[in-house]
Amino acid sequence: MNTNALALCDLYMVSDASLLDLPAIRRLEQACFPKDAYDFFTLLNLALSRNVLRLKAMVDNRLVGYLAGEVRDYDATGWVVTLGVLPSHTGCGIGHALLASAERAMKARITYVKLTVRRSNVQAIRLYDHCGYKWVSTIRGYYHDGEDGLIMEKNLTLT
Repeated sequence: MNTNALALCDLYMVSDASLLDLPAIRRLEQACFPKDAYDFFTLLNLALSRNVLRLKAMVDNRLVGYLAGEVRDYDATGWVVTLGVLPSHTGCGIGHALLASAERAMKARITYVKLTVRRSNVQAIRLYDHCGYKWVSTIRGYYHDGEDGLIMEKNLTLT
């Protein structure tokens, strides 16, 4: 790893995201998910929904990671709606830290955390595997371009 990469992995802070972060979150979505970025109105809905947990990772006052997770009390399930880390900051533990923070925040209210990931997103699947998520099903043609979505879940009572 070169020195610049080490500098990018230095100090990051995970905290609650707010409505004021929306422009930076939109830019992050576009950088992380060129095919699937949520539009502004979807992100605004996530920012305003009471049952959505919103976390951000910051480095030097710059948003480099974001997670939105929906808590569904009616079936004791949480869903990671979106999790993105800027490509320049992947491999630094930010995705893991965002997931762990979300799980801690939701654990009192839910039993399972679920998410959907593109079958081809090997890097994300590796992260989820490492964090204890297991593949449970496949949704054929889930993404707008026809790619399958893998449903993964983690039982929080086992951690």
